[in-house]
Amino acid sequence: MRGAQKSRGLSLLLTSTLVLIVFHPVALAESAWDEDGWLQTSYGTDRLESGDEFGCYGMPGLSWYNDPGAVAQACQSYITERINASQWGVHPLSTYTPKSLTMAQHERIASQGFAVHGDENDLEGSAWLNSTDAPEDVWDWYNLGRRGGSLEKGMTSLDSIQEEVSAGGLVNLYWIGRVNDATVRHDREVLTYLNDAEDIWLTTWGEAWSYWSARRCYEFDHAAEVTEEGTVLRFESLITEACTSGELVGWNLPLTWRLTASSTDVSKVLISGDDALSIEGETNTMEGWRQQEDGVFLVSVKNGESVELHFNDTELEYDVLGLTEFWNNHSAAVTIAGHETSDLFKWSKRFLEDENVRFTWLLTPRTTVEGAAWMPYAVLGVVFASTVGMMAVLGREGIGPLGPYFGAGPNTTKQADSQQKKRSLDAEE
Repeated sequence: MRGAQKSRGLSLLLTSTLVLIVFHPVALAESAWDEDGWLQTSYGTDRLESGDEFGCYGMPGLSWYNDPGAVAQACQSYITERINASQWGVHPLSTYTPKSLTMAQHERIASQGFAVHGDENDLEGSAWLNSTDAPEDVWDWYNLGRRGGSLEKGMTSLDSIQEEVSAGGLVNLYWIGRVNDATVRHDREVLTYLNDAEDIWLTTWGEAWSYWSARRCYEFDHAAEVTEEGTVLRFESLITEACTSGELVGWNLPLTWRLTASSTDVSKVLISGDDALSIEGETNTMEGWRQQEDGVFLVSVKNGESVELHFNDTELEYDVLGLTEFWNNHSAAVTIAGHETSDLFKWSKRFLEDENVRFTWLLTPRTTVEGAAWMPYAVLGVVFASTVGMMAVLGREGIGPLGPYFGAGPNTTKQADSQQKKRSLDAEE
C-alpha cells in the first residue's frame, strides 16, 4: 500500500516538475517587458488624430514560429488596452510577420483580426509586390510587399520612389527609428516630396485594406427629387452585414464614389446635413467632394452617411459608376511602416512637421533589461531545484546517487529485511 502511495506521489511530482519546466520560463518571458508609456498620453492621441495607425510587431518572450496565434492575441491586447488602432476603428488590422510561416499559421494570425501581414513574407499569394500586383483575395494581403525601399537616408533615392509612384499601385516604404541606442537618420528629401504631393493617397496599411475590402461588399441607395430650386440627388453608401461580419472586418472610413450627371451646375453639396469640404488636391483620407476635369463627381463619404448634391437643373440625368480604386481617385498610394516601434516618441518626433505623411506604427513593448538578465538564471534555478527534488524522491526508494544519503541503499535494505525476518521468528516461538 505504501509502495503504491509512493509511486503515485512520485508520478505527481514528476508531472508537476515537467509543468514547471515547460510553462514557468514562458511566464517569466511574458513578464519581462515594459510598455510604451507614450501610447496612453496626449502625444499618442495626437498621432492617432493626425491619421497614423497602430499595429503589431511582436511580443518579447513569444515566438511567431512556435505559436503565432498567441503572439497575435497578446499583441492585440497590448494595443487595444492602451490606444485605438486608428481614427476610423478600434481594433488593429495590421501586423508584421516574419518569413517562412505557413499559410495555416497566417490563418491563425488572421483569426485574431489581423488582415494585413507584412512585409515580404514569401507566400505564393501577394499584394503590391509591384505596380500590377493588385490583390484579388483576402489571403493576398498575408504577403504585403515592400516597394520603394527604406526611409533611411542613403538606402534609397528620390528618383526610385518617384518611379514607383508613377507606376501606380501601393508603394510601401520601410522605416525603423533606432537600432539599439543609435538614432537612424531619415531622408528629408523623400519626406518633403511626399508631404508636398497632391496626386498621391498618403495612407496606412489598415486604411488601404479597409478601402479594398469595402469594394468587395458595398451596397448603395440613391434617388433624385425635383424641387423649386432644381434637383436634389441623394446618395448613401449602406452599412451591410457582408462588410461588418466575420473575423476580418474593415474600418468604416470614407470611400470615394464616382457619379456622372447631365448638369454641372451644382449649388451645394451636403454630407449628413453639413456643407461638404473640398477634397481637391487632398492626399489624406477625409470626407468631401470634388469635380474632375472630365465632369465626373467624386464624393467621399463613410458608410451610413447621406449625401445631397443640389443642382440648379430640373431635368437631371445621372448615374452611379461605383468606387474608385484608391481614395480621391488617386492612381498611387504610399504607406510607411515603422517597424519595431518600442518608443513612439523617439520613432516619430522628427516627423511632426510632415503633417500629410502617414505612418503605420508596428508596436512592440520594450524588453526589460533587468528581466532579460535574471530570467535565464531563474529558469536554470527552477530546473536545478526540480532535478534535485526528483533525485531526492528516488533516493528515498534507494534509487539513484542520493539513495545512500537517505539510508535506503542496498545494504540498508538487506539489514531491514533481516530484522523483519528475525522479529517474525521470535513471534512464532
